[in-house]
Amino acid sequence: MYAWGEFMVARTIQEVKMAGKPKRKWFWRSQASNDFYEEARTVSDYSWFDFLHGYVYGRWIYLYIGIGRGEHWLSGVFRFVVKIVSWFRPKPDPDAVTHTFADTYHGKVVTPQAARQLVMVQEDVDLGDLEQIIPYTMARDIVLKNPDHIVVLDCACRSSSPNPCLPLDVCMVIGEPFASFVIDHHPGRARWVTQAQAVEILEAEHERGHVHHAFFKDAMFGRFYAICNCCSCCCAAMDSFRRGSGMLASSGYVARLDSGECIACGECEEACPFGAIEVDGDVAIVDEAVCMGCGVCVSVCSEQALTLARDASKSPPLEIRELIEQAGG
Repeated sequence: MYAWGEFMVARTIQEVKMAGKPKRKWFWRSQASNDFYEEARTVSDYSWFDFLHGYVYGRWIYLYIGIGRGEHWLSGVFRFVVKIVSWFRPKPDPDAVTHTFADTYHGKVVTPQAARQLVMVQEDVDLGDLEQIIPYTMARDIVLKNPDHIVVLDCACRSSSPNPCLPLDVCMVIGEPFASFVIDHHPGRARWVTQAQAVEILEAEHERGHVHHAFFKDAMFGRFYAICNCCSCCCAAMDSFRRGSGMLASSGYVARLDSGECIACGECEEACPFGAIEVDGDVAIVDEAVCMGCGVCVSVCSEQALTLARDASKSPPLEIRELIEQAGG
């Protein structure tokens, strides 16, 4: 209750500060949409098409994800339109840099500790282009404004699944203008939470065996904007990754096994969301090439035979406190 009181005081102070600042009014009535557009105007190389893409994605995210997953009746219409448009699109320059879908909309697996750090940031952050940590050619900035503004949203992937995992409200939109935009347009499916409440949701989802992903999207100003707590059965990103899209990046860690402590109980094999562990005879075997370093197996191992270890062959971890300290130094 005390933490919630602090949050509301902070929100009130921010609203008072913003009240004295003149704002340009655009064609929509929603102040949150106006703020989204005003922020878009500050982003270099962000076109009108990018803005419309981001607006549609945030405003109608359930339709957007449903079409993308093929669960909505409009999916067939969308694929037909894309095919027609491709006929009239000029052929790309063979020497030009091309981008895949994974470059524009992707997630970085984060460990439970790293996820907690992301929802507990106390100051605005501008880390710019994280080329090494986020191994994609687009959408890899971390620019957090009002990072204590966190909205929990019903997961669009779970919501579009015929038999979704529960609970639904596990996706976190972090910072402005994203948090206010989402709660303004999805009031029945979103709610404000404190940073402490966000940590509680992360911990509960980890106990359920779900994976924390920090998501980045080109249409969301090329930035980090959300943490999703993903289950392998409902998550569109994990499904796309299994089909070879490269949409997800490793946490930078892999699970390492102490074979002397392993009792071959099979709990880790059953729990692994990426299918990276197999029990062979009297010991579990970790396929490090497949392991994404989420840490789910470590938590379920009653013998403490599994630990997370840094893997230099994978992109470095997204550990926000360390990145902030490096930027300050």
